[in-house]
Amino acid sequence: MHAELEKIGQLKVIPVVAINDAADAVPLAEALIAGGLPCAEVTFRTAAGLDSMKAMAKLGNIQVIAGTVCSIDQVKAAVDAGCSSLVSPGINEKVVDYCVKNDILITPGIATPSDIEIALNYGLEVVKFFPAEAYGGLSTIKALAGPYHTMKFMPTGGISAKNLLDYLAFPKVLACGGSWMVKSDLIADKKFDEITALTKEAVELANSL
Repeated sequence: MHAELEKIGQLKVIPVVAINDAADAVPLAEALIAGGLPCAEVTFRTAAGLDSMKAMAKLGNIQVIAGTVCSIDQVKAAVDAGCSSLVSPGINEKVVDYCVKNDILITPGIATPSDIEIALNYGLEVVKFFPAEAYGGLSTIKALAGPYHTMKFMPTGGISAKNLLDYLAFPKVLACGGSWMVKSDLIADKKFDEITALTKEAVELANSL
């Protein structure tokens, strides 16, 4: 497995963040690191997303993943920003093809068997299952993992402290993406101590298995 994916698997939890002010990127990164989770999926959902990725990547001690990557231009921008890997909400074949041909790690979103077969055709080892809870949650992942036993999943969407362990207990789940410890209002209100505390709780919970 790719080294970056192995790191993600060791962390077990990936904070998914939407940052509205790039000035909050470094304090947020420091809060996550202090909480024991040196990783963040920074999404392109906001205008400050790209600048936030750049600011975090410059720190050098946090794994910065570009999220909501939906175009080749965003792929190029994320790589230039210093992101170690990319995540997309769906499986855009043009984007995946470009990434594979240029040796860029991407974890595309899937929801159906057909999506997984596309991912397998590109030689991918891990896919994002999104939106996880809306598409049947763990029971759907287990059903998909039956015929596609070589694939591992990163469920995202509706994951919280309440159901995290249920997902992580299934061996085909590499890690879970979630935003409960990095909600946008906590970031905007600069409640970084609270983010650190919630992150510590998430890490302790994930490691309790």
